[in-house]
Amino acid sequence: MEEINLKELFDYFKSKLKWVMITVFAFMIIGNIYTIATRVPMYKSDTTIVLVSENDKEYNTNELQLNKNLVGTYSEIIKSRKVLEPVIENLRLKYTYGELKSNISVTSVTNTEIIRITVNDKKAEKATRIANEIADVFTKEVQKIYKLNNVSVVDKAVSNPNPYNVNFVKDNLIYIALGLIISCGIIFIKFYFDTTIKTSEEIENKLGLTILGIVPKVERE
Repeated sequence: MEEINLKELFDYFKSKLKWVMITVFAFMIIGNIYTIATRVPMYKSDTTIVLVSENDKEYNTNELQLNKNLVGTYSEIIKSRKVLEPVIENLRLKYTYGELKSNISVTSVTNTEIIRITVNDKKAEKATRIANEIADVFTKEVQKIYKLNNVSVVDKAVSNPNPYNVNFVKDNLIYIALGLIISCGIIFIKFYFDTTIKTSEEIENKLGLTILGIVPKVERE
């Protein structure tokens, strides 16, 4: 395997620095155009509810165990037609039940009676209104179904102006890294397989020949 002269390699990279910068810049432009053209900004908003004591008395062990058992059931009720269809009607949403359900995720916080309702939408304000309306409708439906009044809102949903699926800073760092890797890789391959003689010093160092004279290059007028 041919030894690589690090100084020559460094000088070669230095001479191609302009092309590295052009390649990186091109990757950034193409990458951002692709992001804008293909990725629809989506906004996320969530509200949390907690299962509490049904009355003002002390929260006893039986109620605690009951609420823990109800967390899974309540999570499914939140995504049911009984809750989501009234939400669609109340907010006059142009969603079907299936479309709204696909934009909602319901999770329970481990070892607690807290349920988090997360809504995704193309508009931040709309996601917030849907999340809060789901919590309100669900609370009323629980009272009808179980005759219980054990649901309380911990945090109401608030609008987040930043889309969760678009991060231009992170994306551009990736595009810069890709541009550097690809451009530097191509330059290294060209350097490694380039066997041409470019200077008189290379003739003396690589071939061991003595230079007797140099013919200057004369430009035609």
